[in-house]
Amino acid sequence: MLRLTWVQPEDLIGHELRQAAQDGREPKAVAARWRAAGGPEAPATAGTSPTPASRYLRRLAEDLLDELADLPSTLADDEPTDLDRIRAACPDWPEPVDTPAGTTPHRLEAAWLGRATGCLLGKPVEKLPLDAIRRLARATGNWPLTAYFTARGVPADLLEEHPWNRRSASTSLAENIDGMPEDDDLDYPLLNLVLLQRHGRSFTTTDVARTWLDELPAGRTFTAERLAYRNLLKGLEPPHTARHRNPFREWIGALIRADVHGWTNPGRPAAAAGQAHRDATLTHTANGVYAAMFTAAVIATAATGDHDVHTCLRTGLTVVPPRSRLARAVRQAVQLAHEHRDFDTVVDALHAMYSGTHHWVHAVPNTALIAAALTHADGDFAGSVCRAVSGGWDTDSNGATAGSVAGLLAGHPAALPGRWTAPLKNRLSTSVGDFNGIGFDTLAHLTHREMLRP
Repeated sequence: MLRLTWVQPEDLIGHELRQAAQDGREPKAVAARWRAAGGPEAPATAGTSPTPASRYLRRLAEDLLDELADLPSTLADDEPTDLDRIRAACPDWPEPVDTPAGTTPHRLEAAWLGRATGCLLGKPVEKLPLDAIRRLARATGNWPLTAYFTARGVPADLLEEHPWNRRSASTSLAENIDGMPEDDDLDYPLLNLVLLQRHGRSFTTTDVARTWLDELPAGRTFTAERLAYRNLLKGLEPPHTARHRNPFREWIGALIRADVHGWTNPGRPAAAAGQAHRDATLTHTANGVYAAMFTAAVIATAATGDHDVHTCLRTGLTVVPPRSRLARAVRQAVQLAHEHRDFDTVVDALHAMYSGTHHWVHAVPNTALIAAALTHADGDFAGSVCRAVSGGWDTDSNGATAGSVAGLLAGHPAALPGRWTAPLKNRLSTSVGDFNGIGFDTLAHLTHREMLRP
């Protein structure tokens, strides 16, 4: 029997119950009915449970998903998804810029390289618990992180207990790296580059959907993106694609798509956030959307080269409703990073706050960790990517976003340490369009071209 990840109702219901508790609904009665019927908890790390559910449980899960969607939320006023309401909730929303700033192809190349480097660093330890990441790195003398992970010197019993990510070890451990392997954290920026090439800055959420259907195989989507894709094929239109039976709508997927919107709007954080909103609302709502808008605004501010990382992060918060969970999490993470010299202490505090209640791919804790890493490293490139990955959770995505921001701040590929960029060999593997094997220098010029378009 084919067991599809991230779409089966009996696997979605546990995630939706948790999402409902987080976003101000009252799911206890529904949860009691599910458990009384013998319904399982949500899969802990993967997208599907190991045992097929009965037909009865599947039908019940479908009904309960719809019932949960109808419950009112006490946080609705503080966490809108509509852009006009988001803007109205943000007292410091950035003013539009009549004469936009620019950036250089070299700075954009550093951003692409930074994104790839951070992603590659995090790939082999994705899905591993925090303690396992620390033990694997310490076993090779690589803690605090200063280099790519390696299996050389790791005791066999430790690897048996905590094996590397099975899809990534063959291409992302130091001894195996031969160019940048394919990853969705690089595929989505490529898709958004295609989106801008075809539709320009005035693209709509429907244009995003059409680009996905044309260029993105369904099997390469995960969590919120897979469910939105399924909803498109069922005939639903945005923004309903983000809401219908989609318990992952506040997870990290929209955040990892935000970079191109920031790269092509240097000095225009509001415009970058607006583009990110139109992209994100295909798949996400509320805090999932804010994470993308925050990231796009941070990157747009960093892209000019005129601001330090702390100014960039403060600017990012101006496009996020200040009473939202994401805004509170970022503010608290930045404060922790300022208060503690030891970053492990910051990470332990964040995990104490969120690991017991949030999935490891949720946007709120991951965005907080990215902000903490950038703050604690003061924008330094190696320090930022290493801190972001060492904090666990969605390691490759967090490393990628931190690397993008820190790469922009570094300003030039030559400013990035060669031990990080040389193994990439200026070559990116992907199944998106005609980009397979493309160089990061070429990508930078293509991105710069879209930045210059009216």
